[in-house]
Amino acid sequence: MRTLLLTLCLSSIALPSLAQDGAREYRVLATSKTSTMEKEMNAAAEAGYAFAAVMGGETAFGGNETVVVMQKDPKPSAMGYRLLAASKTGTIQKEIRTAADQGFHYAGQTLFSSAFGGSEVVVIMERDKDNPTPTEDYLVIATSKTSTLEKEMNGSGAKGYQAVAMTVGTTALGGKELVVLARRDRK
Repeated sequence: MRTLLLTLCLSSIALPSLAQDGAREYRVLATSKTSTMEKEMNAAAEAGYAFAAVMGGETAFGGNETVVVMQKDPKPSAMGYRLLAASKTGTIQKEIRTAADQGFHYAGQTLFSSAFGGSEVVVIMERDKDNPTPTEDYLVIATSKTSTLEKEMNGSGAKGYQAVAMTVGTTALGGKELVVLARRDRK
């Protein structure tokens, strides 16, 4: 009985120290402008925060906006962020390819309504400033039919692409579309 009591007492002393070692600090960023979000994310990164999650949509008090959660990492890294937003599939594909050529990697994706109407696909790309080596290729697949999506996904899969994100939204040209982002290792 004494051993059990002693073990419980020692455990209760050790648990708070374990919780502190795993403690995280967060910063929540919210704005309706992609350029503002990119600046705020890069400022948070300079303070030691890294991207954790993204959501686009209507919030209770902010209206249509993008909300990003950044978390402070106990082992700080030199991350940089680029936010890409477009309502045309071809445009977002070109922007992602350009960012990938500069060493950026996919981090998150969402949709939100822009101030000028319509929805935009928002893709968050990140890179390690100390190692900006391009290592991945990306492909954007957008279609309104699930049967077409399956066919295109199988075609891209045969080329080594793996799906990493999917959103459903209204784009400028296609109306309501399924938008999939796929990536593969660079050859």
